[in-house]
Amino acid sequence: MTTHRFVPNSFHNVIGSLPSALHIADGDTVVTETLDAAGYDKHDINRISGPNPMNGPIFVEGAEPGDSLKVEILSMVPTRDTGFTRNMVASNVVDPQDVRTLPASERVIWKIDREALTTRLAEPVAGLEDFTLPLSPMIGCFGVAPSLGQAISTATSGEFGGNMDYRLLGPGTTVWFPISAPGALFFLGDCHAVQGDGEIVGTGIETTFEVTVRLSVGKKRIIWPRGETADDIFTIGNARPLDQALQHATSEMLRWLGSDYGLDKTAASHLLGQVVRYDVGNVFDPAYTMACRVSKSWLKRR
Repeated sequence: MTTHRFVPNSFHNVIGSLPSALHIADGDTVVTETLDAAGYDKHDINRISGPNPMNGPIFVEGAEPGDSLKVEILSMVPTRDTGFTRNMVASNVVDPQDVRTLPASERVIWKIDREALTTRLAEPVAGLEDFTLPLSPMIGCFGVAPSLGQAISTATSGEFGGNMDYRLLGPGTTVWFPISAPGALFFLGDCHAVQGDGEIVGTGIETTFEVTVRLSVGKKRIIWPRGETADDIFTIGNARPLDQALQHATSEMLRWLGSDYGLDKTAASHLLGQVVRYDVGNVFDPAYTMACRVSKSWLKRR
């Protein structure tokens, strides 16, 4: 298998059926450097406006509609000493009567120690003078071209992936996307140094990374993104309202438990009813993200 160092000449604010920027073989590895969510590179030079500029698309030979694209996130290395967030929770995550009491949201800078792999506010606020976080890298926005030749903004998400902002989408995780276009047409960008559940301030700690992924074609039809870590499997639903995202994720998990683990709807219901965990990926963007997660300790593959 070949490793490609992909240096984009252009970036995209949509995920769609665009002319491919790189052709690779099934199973090849790609190393690429991302911009931050506002379009700035590792030298803090603005390359394109936001939101969430993507590298790509990458055409994977042998990928056809109805297949799935397996994305192994092999590594994420920070390439800049700063990141940014907003400093106020979004108005849609507090009670309506509290919205008018929220201060105006402003952009703030975080310092990133690339040797210690930690980050802290460049100008700490009262009560957080010693607030230092370990880096927990994740890809905020990635996926494949949507169906019907659509080009969809990187501000949102859908069956194809997109701006899901789920904190488990980092190194060591494998993700599968349903393929709707020849070659899959894979995009990635919008990497975060750290982010809590929900992306409730409208950002993670937005910065730049060198990302390494391995892309492989699977001949299994799926409807919504699926993922696997060392400890868990999870399915992702993207929609608004939040209950619809949960429904998509749960239905996809039921399908997965049936096809790979031999559990009929009754057995899967007993399992999920007692051990399922639901994680909030994003509640800031036009489509919300929910993950339905199950520990591998409860599962046996057929």
